[in-house]
Amino acid sequence: MAKRSRVRRRRWSDAALYLAFAFITLFFVFPVFWVFSMSLKSVPELFATPPIWFSTDPQWENYAFVLRNTPITGYLLNSAIIVFFTVLLTLAVAVCAAYGFSRFRFHFKKPSLMAILVFQMISPVVIAIPLYRFFVGLGLLNNYASLITVYVAAFLPFTVWFLKGYFDTIPYELDEAAIVDGCTRMQLLWRVLLPVSLPGIVSAGILVGVLSWSQFVIPFILLDDRDLYPVSVGLVNLRDSADAVTLHYLSAASIIAIAPVIAVFVLMQRYIVSALTAGAVKG
Repeated sequence: MAKRSRVRRRRWSDAALYLAFAFITLFFVFPVFWVFSMSLKSVPELFATPPIWFSTDPQWENYAFVLRNTPITGYLLNSAIIVFFTVLLTLAVAVCAAYGFSRFRFHFKKPSLMAILVFQMISPVVIAIPLYRFFVGLGLLNNYASLITVYVAAFLPFTVWFLKGYFDTIPYELDEAAIVDGCTRMQLLWRVLLPVSLPGIVSAGILVGVLSWSQFVIPFILLDDRDLYPVSVGLVNLRDSADAVTLHYLSAASIIAIAPVIAVFVLMQRYIVSALTAGAVKG
C-alpha cells in the first residue's frame, strides 16, 4: 500500500513538473509565434478586431520586400563578422585558461577562479558609459575591434568556467598516457584534449555566438555609423531606412534576424546536450 502511494505521488509530481515545463515553453515560444504571425499578415489584418491569430492568406512577399528594400542583409553580415571573431578569440583564450585551471596546481588557484566568477557578475551595461568615454579617448568609436574586445572580455569568464568544468570530466590518465608517449603540454592540448572536448568547445562557441548576436546596448553605444550596425541595432533603425516599413515588415525582419540563431541551435543541439550531460556526470 505504501509502495502504491509512493508511485502515485511520483506520478503526480512528474505530471506537475511536465505541466510547468509546458507552461514555461509556451511563455517563451508564444512571442516568437505572434511575431511570425504578424509577419505574414496584411495591413488590415494587423488591426483586425478581434485579433487574427494566423492569416488565412499568408503574405510571404513581406519577407521579399524586407530583403529588397531594407539594409537588413548588410546588418546580418555585420553581425556574422562580429560573432565570428568574438567566438574565435573567446575560445582561443578560454581553452588555454580552462586547461590550465583544470590540469595545473598553483598558488591562488581557487581565489583566481572566484575572481573570474565575480567578473562574470558584472554586466557590460553597467560599464557602458565608462566604456564609451574610454573608447572616445582612444579614438576607437565605430570600430569593430573595440566592440569585439568588449564582447570577449564580457563572455570570457563564463566560457572559462564552462570549459573548465568540461575538461574536469576528461580522465587525467589520458594526459599521462600522452606525456609518456612524448607529447609536450601544447601537443597534449592540441592533439589529445581538443578532439575529446570538441562537444564542450562547440557548445561554448554556440552560447558565446548567441550572446554576441543578441547584444544591443554595447553596439548601440559604441557604433554611430549605420553601415556598421549589427542586426540587433539595425532592427531599431529599420523604419528610417524605408518609408513603407510598417509593423508587418518589422516583424518579418525580426524573424529573419533570429532565424540564424534558431538554425544553429537546431543543427548543433547534439553538441550542447553532449556537453551538458558530460558536465552533469562529474561529481
